[in-house]
Amino acid sequence: MNLNREILRLSIPAIISNITVPILGLSDTTISGHLGSEIYIGAIAVGTMMFNVIFWLFGFLRMGTTGLTAQAYGAGDNESCRQLLVRSSMLGVIIGIAIILLHYPLRELLLLLISPDASVAQYSSDYFNICILGAPALLFNMSVMGWMLGMQNTVRPMIISVSVNVINIALSLAFVFLMDMGFNGVALGTMLSNWCGVAISLWFVTRYYDGRLPSIKRDDLLKVSGMGRFFKVNTDIMLRSACVMSVSLSVTAIGAQLGAMTLAANAIMMQFFILFSYFMDGFAFAAEALSGRFAGAKDLPMLRKSVGYLAVWALGVALMFTVVYVFGYQYIVRFITSEQDVVAVVVDHSLWLQLIPIVTVAAFIFDGVYIGLTATRRMLWVTLSSALLFFAICFLHIGGDNLFALPDNDTLWVGFLAYLLLRGLLLGIGTPKLLQSIVKSS
Repeated sequence: MNLNREILRLSIPAIISNITVPILGLSDTTISGHLGSEIYIGAIAVGTMMFNVIFWLFGFLRMGTTGLTAQAYGAGDNESCRQLLVRSSMLGVIIGIAIILLHYPLRELLLLLISPDASVAQYSSDYFNICILGAPALLFNMSVMGWMLGMQNTVRPMIISVSVNVINIALSLAFVFLMDMGFNGVALGTMLSNWCGVAISLWFVTRYYDGRLPSIKRDDLLKVSGMGRFFKVNTDIMLRSACVMSVSLSVTAIGAQLGAMTLAANAIMMQFFILFSYFMDGFAFAAEALSGRFAGAKDLPMLRKSVGYLAVWALGVALMFTVVYVFGYQYIVRFITSEQDVVAVVVDHSLWLQLIPIVTVAAFIFDGVYIGLTATRRMLWVTLSSALLFFAICFLHIGGDNLFALPDNDTLWVGFLAYLLLRGLLLGIGTPKLLQSIVKSS
């Protein structure tokens, strides 16, 4: 097997798929940035964060399904692959319905935690109320795409993701500018596009099962066999996602407390991180698929080799993005918004934009390796430790007049980047020992 070719076969479709997500974020932010006020930019940042916080918590529907399916695929266990698809997708729908039923207390809790200005809060609430109606569809699609990735196929998830996001952008533009629906048109486009994605996902699932949907048996959800590991892995990932969520939510909440201008500037700065993350996630997805596949097949030499190759590819991408961010960040910022005061704040914090790729690259690629190997407990402890570092940097002002004073924006970004750097370092340091433990268990 040519590993470089295999990595590119898996990562390029995933990158194409993922790049439509930050393009979607850029589109929504850009539409809001041309509605005449920084309030709309802030409302998109808060509303999107509220929406994402909930779905990050259930990221195990994608990540856990990928790791477990990849190992079953590597072991040649077709029945387990089918069970994982049924269990994950049905669980996603059930959770999505529960989220809709509980959306009011969830919305109020998140607004309380973020505490944006009253004008921002109103628009953020409207955005959240509309988007949440697509919860079952989004979680179903997440489960199916995670399963397909575990089955070593990134082309079909790419088509699903690109289709959903292109539909989203087209609907949002139409609702806002052609139908004059204003800010709410952005949310309506997001919600409807997720339901369009369900039809596309179901059509692709039938391609695996001779034109039919996979059979659903009563024991798929009730049978104890296999469920223990399914819930252990997914519980670890859910708790890890809660740690990630707490940091991301805090970045938005602190920015909101520092004022609408800082909130808007940070929303644009986070687009740089998101753009890089979705490129890097393409290689992380390849790491999930390959490490899970080789672990399931007990092919330990290829497992070690794949980790090394993936690390080299990831570093190359990080260096490329560093060059782009150092020399081109101002053009990107001015494309996103025409608000000159917001541009000025972002330019003042440009150092943090330029450091994003090289500081965060290890966290992405080793996340993929650990997910593929379902080493989820180690991931949980590493993420928790890194999150604690973030909060220590932001809130423990040793020697100051107020030990728990609100940090300034520079300190906020130092804490955020330090959190990602520590995550990558700890995961990377633990990888050789993790691979050795797989050698012994085999």
